[in-house]
Amino acid sequence: MSLGDATHPSKCTTRSFCAQGPFEPERIIPNLFPPRATISVLQFTFSRWTKANTLAVLVLTVAVGVQDRPASAPQTGPWSSDYKITSSPSFTEAISAVSSLVFAFAGTPGFFPIVSEMRDPRRYTRSLIICQATVTSIYIAIGIVVYYFCGSYVASPALGSAGVTMKKVCYGLALPGLCVSTILLSHLPAKYVFIRILRGSRHLTQNTMVHWITWLSCTATTIIISYIVASAIPVFGGLVSLIGALLGTLLSFQPYGCMWLYDNWKNERTTKWMLMVVWCGFVILSGTFLMIAGTYGSVVGIIDSYAASGGSAAWSCADNSGSV
Repeated sequence: MSLGDATHPSKCTTRSFCAQGPFEPERIIPNLFPPRATISVLQFTFSRWTKANTLAVLVLTVAVGVQDRPASAPQTGPWSSDYKITSSPSFTEAISAVSSLVFAFAGTPGFFPIVSEMRDPRRYTRSLIICQATVTSIYIAIGIVVYYFCGSYVASPALGSAGVTMKKVCYGLALPGLCVSTILLSHLPAKYVFIRILRGSRHLTQNTMVHWITWLSCTATTIIISYIVASAIPVFGGLVSLIGALLGTLLSFQPYGCMWLYDNWKNERTTKWMLMVVWCGFVILSGTFLMIAGTYGSVVGIIDSYAASGGSAAWSCADNSGSV
């Protein structure tokens, strides 16, 4: 289970709510923030709103620990968690699970625009270590506890594991943080494309018509593409693993091996250099393998999900929130 699994919004009402598929703020909330966002806005964002996501999954963790059984488990007769320390999944199931983990850690490209705007870039490494250590610790702690109490009945998204009432509570707590995360994650790729288009021209830094048309076009395109992909594949677990395999590897594996080789290829051929070349080659090859095999496993998983339950059609109002 990843934090993304735990905080993905979906339908949180018991009444029919037609929102062109599962309700997802990251698909429908426009991102109109200009690329010259101030540091104070970012400080307020990170220090206030993103804490709501952590609070939501912590509430979920407590809820599944005190409840009698998960919402999707049999509600009659004795029940105990069927968690397994080791298991024997098929290749497609295993590689899809690995792809979901890649998705959970695929945000590392966002570090580059952050370091470029830091007041003191020398603190970048320290901040990176603290950030990754904190995120990984939360992933491990919450994932272990929720899986221990729910076993194979963990919902996807996981916020539905504790039942309808707690699902509403958890999504209510997480919604502000999800909205802010939506804006930030829409901002980063839009800004990247925006700078590439206007680089070297006066329109990059001046409030001209070309500047604003280009910026709004970049943000609108980012949001529309995200909306189409998320609505066309409403199977949450399969979508997460597909994105992790197809795009997460291209963002988090191959580029980093290639960048080290590019920066250090002409350096002295020491033992350390040769070991790093071998390591970078392993990273590139493993990323390529995960991209191909993970995409295959994710597609098979999505097909199997539709075959088993009929799934929900693209742009459907069917409830796929993972709880009864």
